[in-house]
Amino acid sequence: MLSKKMEEALNQQLNAELYSAYLYLSMAAWFEGKNLPGFGHWLKVQTQEETVHGLKFYNHLAARAGVIKLRPIQGPETEWTSPVAAFEAVYKHEQKVTALINDLVEIALSEKDHAAKILLDWFVNEQVEEEDSAREALQKLEMAGDNPSALFALDQEMRARMFKIPPDVAEWAPAQAGPAG
Repeated sequence: MLSKKMEEALNQQLNAELYSAYLYLSMAAWFEGKNLPGFGHWLKVQTQEETVHGLKFYNHLAARAGVIKLRPIQGPETEWTSPVAAFEAVYKHEQKVTALINDLVEIALSEKDHAAKILLDWFVNEQVEEEDSAREALQKLEMAGDNPSALFALDQEMRARMFKIPPDVAEWAPAQAGPAG
């Protein structure tokens, strides 16, 4: 049975995931405005992933007869001082999301909600990947420094990232997204 405490916490995380998607879309726009479309593409893929994460929480709530409460999404930042600063923000944000997921695990354990715990185990593993991916991009940007050639090469590398729709949310967006043109 889904407790009211768990239901509320899952709704808050649904909102947090949609905010993450909105934040990364804002970052994508910033990078594209700086003529770095590869970074913009990488962040649009991240936007898709965060949307999928939100849908996983949505689907879990729906499957358990929970009340889904879509709340206003906070407006994200729109400016960063540099590509490095933007990816420092990405990495910091992923660390914050990891903390939110860990808090949800604690609630699931205290509520003895095994179904939520199983869902959250996927997110615990996903956050390891998310933090690693953000840290890797940040480290590459730091290595590139102010070298325009290195930044251009890295922008090209970022363009290669692909989004794969997980089967449990495929009905929401059946087409696979490839590299941006």
